[in-house]
Amino acid sequence: MNILLLGSGGREHALAWKIAASPLVDRLWCAPGNAGIAQEADCVALDLADHAAVIGFCRDNAVDLVVVGPEAPLVAGLVDDLTAAGLEAFGPSAAAARLEGSKGFTKALCRANGIPTAAYEVFTDAAPAKAWIREKGAPIVVKADGLAAGKGVVVAQTVGEAEAAVDRMLAGELGAAGASVVIEEFLAGEEASFFVLCDGETALPLASAQDHKRAFDLDVGPNTGGMGAYSPAPVMTDAITARTMDEIVRPTLKAMAAMGCPYKGVLFAGLMITAEGPKLIEYNVRFGDPECQVLMLRLMSDLVPALLATCDGQLKDFSLHWHDDAAITVVLAAKGYPGAYEKGTVIEGLRDAMAVDDVEIFHAGTAEQDGRIVAVGGRVLNVCATGRTLAEARAHAYTAIAEIRWPGGFCRSDIGAKGLARRG
Repeated sequence: MNILLLGSGGREHALAWKIAASPLVDRLWCAPGNAGIAQEADCVALDLADHAAVIGFCRDNAVDLVVVGPEAPLVAGLVDDLTAAGLEAFGPSAAAARLEGSKGFTKALCRANGIPTAAYEVFTDAAPAKAWIREKGAPIVVKADGLAAGKGVVVAQTVGEAEAAVDRMLAGELGAAGASVVIEEFLAGEEASFFVLCDGETALPLASAQDHKRAFDLDVGPNTGGMGAYSPAPVMTDAITARTMDEIVRPTLKAMAAMGCPYKGVLFAGLMITAEGPKLIEYNVRFGDPECQVLMLRLMSDLVPALLATCDGQLKDFSLHWHDDAAITVVLAAKGYPGAYEKGTVIEGLRDAMAVDDVEIFHAGTAEQDGRIVAVGGRVLNVCATGRTLAEARAHAYTAIAEIRWPGGFCRSDIGAKGLARRG
């Protein structure tokens, strides 16, 4: 079959790597792709915001399945338009994608259905928002309601910091995403990423992972799109997983179906594991980045039948098999990220890094220029590794990183440390 994958990040490289390995695939394209994805798929220059162009490409090339990687096209209704054109697409409708497109929508759904989450309020004016902040005190969390590429969350340690975040967001720093803000109580605990495939009725759990959002070691610095991840996450015990399914995921799917917008695709629950149990921080309506990278490394089964079963409502009797090995990914980002950073810096040593045992490198913000790999984004490379234990996988990844020569980049040195500490 012919498949078109949409996106250009590390998540999409991991998906391309896994999809290309399927014996069911005759032809794989990726739009727009990156320098690494070009090793797995034919990269094509399509504007994902131009739905007619995407549909035209699919018709011209007899595409059997479209896999939408990033959130923006999903929220913009690309899957709806593909479906209306008679094309099969993996991902939720625009109505279902509101679970990520509007944090206020998701919080209201949680409140209406008794889904455990942080106490919150939504504001469009600064004065009442600040009054609520002063009433609740700090630490407190300020979030842009809309899509902000992982940069619309401020965990404020002081009332002043929270008030400043409100001012920046409502003043337009994040564009339309910050036209309203969600302010919520700070949840104490350990974060985890939990993924399920959903076909509108059935939810099939995937492996757990833990992301590292802050830019620098010891979880300090600004929030980013993710600086690394590992799987499995020891904090997601069997008991916590069962509670997450029963108290969070299934009630969400039931509520969405009752609203006339059944959820199809992958649903990513960002969780805080508190003393009372799992609570929902937020939903994403696509594979996480960088969590997708470690999930694809651990997935033993062919991914393509799972994608088709999700689209076709056939997950009820479907199962997936996973490698017992641990997997880790460490993000190499351009210096300055998530703020301003230089583009066009040359990256060397990738072949030596790939020669390290059990290592895969998934590209994100890269391009090929004159035979050399250059950085063109903020998060640039995902150095991934597997091992019998998390410690072994981690050692492989950092050994590979030592082979990469890129003065313009940086990475965290403590990815996976929480998992190692929890395992004792």
